[in-house]
Amino acid sequence: MGVPSSNPHRLPETHFGSENPGAVRDSTAAPGFALASVPANPLSPNAKAVGQAVCTACHAKETGNFAHTAHALGMNAAFAADPGTPTCEACHGAGSRHAQDPSAKGAIIAFTRDGGTPVATQTASCLGCHAGGPRDHWAGSIHERGDLSCSDCHNPMAKLSVEGLTAKQSINETCATCHKDIRQQFNRRSHMPLPEGQISCADCHNPHGTLNPTLLKTDTVNETCYQCHAEKRGPFLFEHAPVRDNCVNCHTPHGSNQHALLVAPIPMLCQQCHTHLNHPNDLMTTANLGTGASPGFQVMGRGCINCHAQVHGSNSPSGSRLHQ
Repeated sequence: MGVPSSNPHRLPETHFGSENPGAVRDSTAAPGFALASVPANPLSPNAKAVGQAVCTACHAKETGNFAHTAHALGMNAAFAADPGTPTCEACHGAGSRHAQDPSAKGAIIAFTRDGGTPVATQTASCLGCHAGGPRDHWAGSIHERGDLSCSDCHNPMAKLSVEGLTAKQSINETCATCHKDIRQQFNRRSHMPLPEGQISCADCHNPHGTLNPTLLKTDTVNETCYQCHAEKRGPFLFEHAPVRDNCVNCHTPHGSNQHALLVAPIPMLCQQCHTHLNHPNDLMTTANLGTGASPGFQVMGRGCINCHAQVHGSNSPSGSRLHQ
């Protein structure tokens, strides 16, 4: 952002420009919205700001829908304190060319796929106010590289959701627009409590970008899991190596048809690492089930964890085999 003017009440210049560069703003206006400026539109570099009244004269329906949103409340407060504050044009750019030819694509910044405005320009308009914080790593994130715009997930023109101005009624529904394969995993018999409304996708992931490829809010899978499952963190006197390495070695994070989100049933899961250990009836199969040809107690009930109960780690002096 630019260097502030020596006048403490003057609107700071930004890389987006200003609707009225010489305007002096009222210091009592709503913070944030009072400093709104008109973003540059590369497709209409010579367009001039025309003001809110010109926009609402044609877009009555959009104005009615927008009136119930958080953006409208803040913009209207700032506009009431200073009529020079841009409102519609704070997002859509200067509107003179659009007013002259409403059918010309790109005349204003349009937040639709067929509006003629490049995704980069759409995103830059939003980040003019919403830069930083959770969006620090938007540049280079998987969503940014996938050419997603803010309006693919958010709809600032209508209050369709309780929070976040998401395009669907909830964060989870918005994510499921693209991630249908992940959403269906929550329908399995063992699943995280997302369908029940106890968590949302954003509790574990930051859709605006992180430093890891799966958009986790923490640095590792385990740190994310420990946010709720703190008892599994340790440290333990005797640790279970695959547990310390990564929780998803044994668990699938969204939903599974096995007990406790396991990737495979016990003892088959344990036998992926633990085989030929001189255990009675080692290498269990379905034949060792209670209804099989050779029933084995290691398979029945809770399988291996009938004896090795502290599978995440043990602090008992005699717990080297995770018995207790």
